[in-house]
Amino acid sequence: MRDVVFSADFSSERQWVAGRSWAYPDGGPTNPGDNKLDHLTADPAYSRLGTFKARRRADGLWDAGLLTTEGSAEGFMVRTGDHLETTVCLPTRLGAWPAVWTWRDGGNEVDVFEYHPDNPDLLELTNHVRQGQSYVRHDAVRPGAVLDLGVTFGRRSVVWTLGGERIFADRRGVGSGWSAYLIVNLSVCAGRYHPAPEPETAEMSYEVRRLVVTRTTGGSLPDDPSEVDRSGDRLPEGA
Repeated sequence: MRDVVFSADFSSERQWVAGRSWAYPDGGPTNPGDNKLDHLTADPAYSRLGTFKARRRADGLWDAGLLTTEGSAEGFMVRTGDHLETTVCLPTRLGAWPAVWTWRDGGNEVDVFEYHPDNPDLLELTNHVRQGQSYVRHDAVRPGAVLDLGVTFGRRSVVWTLGGERIFADRRGVGSGWSAYLIVNLSVCAGRYHPAPEPETAEMSYEVRRLVVTRTTGGSLPDDPSEVDRSGDRLPEGA
């Protein structure tokens, strides 16, 4: 039995902190070492309505929206065995770099998804905890598309779904004691790995319509005999 343990209300100051994150050097507001043009802002217009925006600044950086549960009054963390579901509307502008991800104490990062419109049909799915990654191409993925994404943070395998279809199981997992805060944001590419925004682009955005985390309660994590990867091989017990 799974219970909802977190349902995102991006307007809630108890759930979310805006415009700063320790995933950025010194908590932000910039992170040029990660090839980002972001200048994080706490302005609610950039994140609090569930539409994450970035706007060009006169200095060449971009004011950008970010929300994190780290440092919030509730301080919610996902943990091993949790299942996260989110509905997002992808951006259309080159240079946009949307993501839903996790972070704690300089690591514990799992990317629910990253996306770059220059690779229009590709999602980037990464478990940085134990170095599992896949670049998944799918007909449903395109600029402006609305996607239902899911990820189960398994002990032995992190499993991603798109529209209810399993698209990647990394067979590495996050281990039994893992936990991390949530981050939702829109970054802006600086051009090293993906194109920077076109000169005429002044604003970009993407939308997160829903984000829910469920958890098995009342006992240890169950082994699910239906956990089978796309090749037909059974995933490790406790995935």
